[in-house]
Amino acid sequence: MTDSLDLTRRNLLKFLSGAPLLPLAGGSATAALLSACGGGDTAAAAPTLMSLSFSGMAAPTLADPAKMATTTVASSLNAVYSNGKTLSYALGYQTFFITGAMVPNGSGGTTLAGGYYDIKNQPILDRSDAGQRQFFSDCPDGSSLLKLANPTVTGVKGNTVFAVVQFEYATRNVKGDSMYGMLPSPIAVLTLDQSPTTGALSLVKYHNVDTSSVNGLWITCGASRSPWNTHLSSEEYEPDASVIEKNTQFANFSTNLYGDASKANPYHYGHLPEITVNPDGTGSIKKHYCMGRISHELIQVMPDERTALMGDDATNGGLFMFVADKAQDLSSGTLYVAKWTQLTADNGGSAKLSWIKLGSATSAEIKALADSLKAADIVSVKTTDPADTSYTKIPFSGKTNWVKFVAGKEKAAAFLETHRYAAFKGGSMGFTKMEGTTVNAKDKIAYSAMSYIQAAMTNGSGGIAVKGPNAGIVYALNLKGGQSDDTGASINSEWVPVDMAAVPALVGEDLATPDALGNLANADKIANPDNIKFSEKLRTLFIGEDSGLHVNNFLWAYNVDTKTLTRILSTPAGAESTGLHAVDDINGFAYVMSNFQHPGDWEAALHGKVQATLDPLIRANYRDRFGAAVGYLTGLPTLS
Repeated sequence: MTDSLDLTRRNLLKFLSGAPLLPLAGGSATAALLSACGGGDTAAAAPTLMSLSFSGMAAPTLADPAKMATTTVASSLNAVYSNGKTLSYALGYQTFFITGAMVPNGSGGTTLAGGYYDIKNQPILDRSDAGQRQFFSDCPDGSSLLKLANPTVTGVKGNTVFAVVQFEYATRNVKGDSMYGMLPSPIAVLTLDQSPTTGALSLVKYHNVDTSSVNGLWITCGASRSPWNTHLSSEEYEPDASVIEKNTQFANFSTNLYGDASKANPYHYGHLPEITVNPDGTGSIKKHYCMGRISHELIQVMPDERTALMGDDATNGGLFMFVADKAQDLSSGTLYVAKWTQLTADNGGSAKLSWIKLGSATSAEIKALADSLKAADIVSVKTTDPADTSYTKIPFSGKTNWVKFVAGKEKAAAFLETHRYAAFKGGSMGFTKMEGTTVNAKDKIAYSAMSYIQAAMTNGSGGIAVKGPNAGIVYALNLKGGQSDDTGASINSEWVPVDMAAVPALVGEDLATPDALGNLANADKIANPDNIKFSEKLRTLFIGEDSGLHVNNFLWAYNVDTKTLTRILSTPAGAESTGLHAVDDINGFAYVMSNFQHPGDWEAALHGKVQATLDPLIRANYRDRFGAAVGYLTGLPTLS
């Protein structure tokens, strides 16, 4: 880290404040920091903070099963000063709530955290439960932390800070039946009270955002905060409109949302929702229909506030880029898909990237097409070879399709049948579960998490034929200007990915046989990376896992300068690390937001050695496995 930080007496309290686990007055930690700073009261007497680095933690084991059954943080942050002193600060974890809790709604009452609502904003009840309790999610995911200039929420004693949190799905009903994708995803605005002296955050108000104006939300996963201070959500695994009448999951979704199994329109889902937080702690929502109907995971808008790189959490997914017509406005622009020209195959391979233009559109015109068209109006799809040269063979969702697009419906094809149209146009649709995307703006490098390297990436789909671990890889993509698309037209962006290669330290390692705990991948390396976020001030890439290969999933910190990978958090066994959001400065304090979902989601091959011991502990901690945590890491200092 090259930024130096002023440790005056005023900022000294703020430095300590990021660590609620440390004493703020008296005590050894305060005395040590005062000693490091020379004990002076003026800026001239205080040394500057030269660098910050993480010290990691061991993976928890059955020697202490309680640590495997909860969020465990035994890592620290080390600060080095210009006078040669080094101080270490313990990190911790603080929850805002466990889903299923009754939390304050700002009006003197309470609201069910993670609760589900239908199109009329009425609670959706679990009919399998004798008491017919309201459904609530055990899968909190994408989050954003932000502040507004003139907040109006009452009851805040310190600084008003807002968080937006979305809930991907509910794993099961009380009876134990799967509920995946059958409920409209809730999204909430949290009003938080930030202590001006400690930086600690506490929940003051929970507001469930009304999503009825956008036909509800479908499987919201990763998220990011836009450069203009909004929450960019996601809808992954878009329902296949060509066979929607056979999709019982979507029929159940429609029933729970509308009370009618046939009312929901598949073309209304698979888009990019954007939430604006209002000063009173409520939120408003819109969907951008012009950014491609794909398995949206985690979008990253570049510093130009126009170029968006999008994860596509699919089998036979693509790398998609959207360039908006105007800064801070995603409602119109041009959609591109990458073409991978392979250079090497080992360790995830490497490639040059070029870009195929799929189309330009406004959200309003694609929404109108979504309202009026059926799949047959856009494309004819065959799942066996029709022996007809007017059809084109393409890879689609791990299978083969033969497609013929309706003449004159190219715009609808590009934005509503994006996966099929991108493959038809020559895009490299061979990626497997491309998850989070983030950017290192200083070095103009994007990072993309590929959760698995398997069939579609190894069999030549879209020109991709690489070798790599099932445990996945994080790729680095260099960003440049002066690029052209396949038509020869200039791409109006200085942030276009031009190549792609694995980060050597961020390649998972499969195990030939399980280790003593049951891990199927090396526990000291990443496995199945998912959420990723970059901190410019810390020069650190944070990586959260969604792994079926680690008994406990981890949150990692990778310093891009020292190339050091450090484990900093362990989620409960069977849970996925989600909701990752690195924030360098909110009123002078730094935060890493971190949630988890579905604790105790046991898999026999992975958890066979630990389930019997951990299951009762998980059930006791997380509402019989129906609850999960929304929270943040404590212990970070101020970074400016």
